[in-house]
Amino acid sequence: MAWAGGKVKTSLLMRNWAIVYAGNFIGAILTALIMLGTQQYMFGKGSVGLAALNTALTKVSLNPIQAMFLGIMCNALVCMAVWLCYSARSTIDKILAIIFPISAFVAAGFEHSIANMYFIPMGLLIKQFAPASFWATDTLSKATPAVTVAAYAKLTWVSFLVNNLIPVTIGNIIGGAGLVGLVYWFAYLRTRRA
Repeated sequence: MAWAGGKVKTSLLMRNWAIVYAGNFIGAILTALIMLGTQQYMFGKGSVGLAALNTALTKVSLNPIQAMFLGIMCNALVCMAVWLCYSARSTIDKILAIIFPISAFVAAGFEHSIANMYFIPMGLLIKQFAPASFWATDTLSKATPAVTVAAYAKLTWVSFLVNNLIPVTIGNIIGGAGLVGLVYWFAYLRTRRA
């Protein structure tokens, strides 16, 4: 909105976005590495790890155009939650204001680039570093067919970037900056000529 109103230069906007994006990426990868160290993926006889693997595989299996549109819808709701928070006065009001848009984005299966910076690398790390005992747990070994590393061949760092992170990020920008930020700027802040 500040950019649309001429208060912020494009270079400053891009710099800010790059710093925030890189910081979120580093934080998400570090969190995934810490969670890998907890071996929480072994909980429930491997069912927690299996859920993480399946979530990551589903996300990288999306068509990039579909991923972009899921990203548009996601960030429209996320930014709407932020706007609703601005109208709240107390902490409880803020919590209540964000519950419905955020719950809607999660329930609808929309895609958020920052969330995916954790979910997909977590699946990739489990696939790469989980010990043989993980793949031999009852949940995985008794599945039909048995769950193996080969079942997750499509789950790669390249598919993470190309099929998900890049198109979802583009969609998030369109949904957040376009459908919310620019629309609100146009409705409330643009200068009107007499």
